[in-house]
Amino acid sequence: MPTRLLASSALALILATPGFAQEMNFNRVASFPVARNLPAAEETSAEIIAATEDGMTLVYTDSPSGSLGFIDITDPAAPAPLGALSLEGEPTSIAIVGTTGYVAVNTSADYLQTGGALLTLDVGTRQIAATCDLGGQPDSVAVAPDASFLAVAIENERDEDLNEGALPQMPAGFVAILPLVDGAVDCAGMIRADVTGLAEIAPEDPEPEFVSINADGEIAVTLQENNHIVILDRSGAVLSHFSAGEAVAEGVDAAEEGALSFTESVTRLREPDAIAWIDADHVAIANEGDWNGGSRSWTILAQDGTEVFESGASFEHAIVEIGHYPEGRSENKGVEPEAIVAGTFGETPMIFVGSERGSVIGVYDATDPAHPVLRQLLPSGIGPEGLLPIPTRGLFVTANETDLGADGAARSHVMVYAWQEAPAAYPQLTSAGMDALTGWGALSGMVAGEDGMLYAISDSVYGAQPTIFVIDPAQQPARIVQAIRVTRDGAPARHMDMEGITLDGQGGFWVANEGRTDREIPHALYHVNAEGAITEEVLLPEALLAHETRFGFEGVTLVDGTLWMAVQREWGDDPAGMVKLVSYTPATGVWGAVHYPLAAHERGWVGLSEIVAHDGYLYLVERDNQLGDLAAIKQITRLALADLQPAPLGGDLPVVTPEVVVDLMPYLTATGGYVLDKVESLAITADGTMWIATDNDGVDDHSGETMFFSLPPM
Repeated sequence: MPTRLLASSALALILATPGFAQEMNFNRVASFPVARNLPAAEETSAEIIAATEDGMTLVYTDSPSGSLGFIDITDPAAPAPLGALSLEGEPTSIAIVGTTGYVAVNTSADYLQTGGALLTLDVGTRQIAATCDLGGQPDSVAVAPDASFLAVAIENERDEDLNEGALPQMPAGFVAILPLVDGAVDCAGMIRADVTGLAEIAPEDPEPEFVSINADGEIAVTLQENNHIVILDRSGAVLSHFSAGEAVAEGVDAAEEGALSFTESVTRLREPDAIAWIDADHVAIANEGDWNGGSRSWTILAQDGTEVFESGASFEHAIVEIGHYPEGRSENKGVEPEAIVAGTFGETPMIFVGSERGSVIGVYDATDPAHPVLRQLLPSGIGPEGLLPIPTRGLFVTANETDLGADGAARSHVMVYAWQEAPAAYPQLTSAGMDALTGWGALSGMVAGEDGMLYAISDSVYGAQPTIFVIDPAQQPARIVQAIRVTRDGAPARHMDMEGITLDGQGGFWVANEGRTDREIPHALYHVNAEGAITEEVLLPEALLAHETRFGFEGVTLVDGTLWMAVQREWGDDPAGMVKLVSYTPATGVWGAVHYPLAAHERGWVGLSEIVAHDGYLYLVERDNQLGDLAAIKQITRLALADLQPAPLGGDLPVVTPEVVVDLMPYLTATGGYVLDKVESLAITADGTMWIATDNDGVDDHSGETMFFSLPPM
């Protein structure tokens, strides 16, 4: 398979910028899989992350492996592994002053016999210099800006399986305050700040979650399960305390039903996780929620508890528009804002809000704390837990805790972003600007229209709401401008797994449905009119169905009155390494097929994901099911239409000879992320421009990231 077009020749087009001054934006420049520090570990996780004073070395906590991981970011675009340090216990948080790290470690025997330690780490030598007994199970640690003391949230967390997780569950938590003398922790001088008797919810059992310290040495503490916030001075005295209250989110999806419908209103306790001082007088909280709440929002409060700003559903709505909404969390806490930090870049104070379930970072201009402005949404790895601004180097870093390697999905990553004079590289596709809030995701097929629009479909993730999305690719980013709901007899069409779409030449579409008999989803072709109504259903003949597997049609295209469909993987009657390209002529009802030889591979499987006719050729997307460092085959191939001579089903099939025309691998890392596995959509416009999109699985065990980009005519 000779390669006719090298991907590197057009790589810069994804990030092409006009030749004039740009505004400043954050763009991801690198993704570091933390398994590189512990390649033999079955599970790794980057959770809380910190940097040395020079900003050159990152250190993150890795709870599953009981270790600290180290990354060299001297070159931010090429993070290098520096190995891991095993600890006796579970690291929960880290803060660094200069090259000295302060690491909180959980050593609890169980929920009743709680224990923990504060380790002093020499980052340069990877040596533990000192240990302090904290007297309880620690969570968050923070160092005062003047490095005169540090504070640790001693949570003594509850057992979520006991009494359905309800409080109180002793022992009570507290806040440990430890003096620092020339960087050394004064263990004997530890203050045990009592925060019992303050919260309205289980006041006898406070569970401190997160701490932050301002320039005046005031300590802000969230008691997440108690829905309370406490402000302490460095002596442990309570300066103020107040309920975190509740918030209203209007226009949200509160039902997990395979559809994106943002019509409900919820009122929930905030139950904040992370907290950050944004100036001397205001704190920002991420309202993740826990056992009894979760408002899907983030909030700015004065330190007396006065509400200054409440995001309501606006943060979640912005995430919906870029295709990152986790529909499977609708009945729970939606996008779950969990992490929050503040930092000043240039002269702009910014707040960074991490969505745990949407895997997105919101970047806000906080010049006016009462009216923060959302500047950007950054794609992250799965489950951003630790956020780290490094303004001195113009960098921002995320630690993404979720490791799904055991399930064949993405592993935990640390991601690096640069503050640069350039347009924002993400999102590449959005529904912003539509009259109604429109969610989307799991793009599985696409076709170019004669009107300059692209038409894309979603797959069975949204089985209760099959949709054809109309995309205007001329805008930057590309814009979804219409959602055509696919219906049967006036109701949302059920039993659909749309995996291919093509124009019918009469203003409507043909849609290829990938069947799954065990779920009553048929292998079929559907004729759909311009309004989305199914007007004709074509089931596969017995000669095909007798050998079916769940990996059916992935793409459909129309050539001179004949539909051609790509079958993703081998069916029961296919030789190993061969899949069918199936033809069907609606006017005659005649079926046929040829065999397509798949590329040789070492891991997983290789299959076809799309088929498009253009200018005398059939173009196909061929890919493996691997991602990240394991991905090897993501490519566009083609066949001359003149060489396609389908044979009748049930007999020997002619074998076609594809040629590789585009290697997609470099494009899939052009925005600093890891290689996404599911390249599923290809559309080719009249001038030969190729549009490519990835399938984000509806944000189910996925970061939600969708790549949507074009390649120039060949």
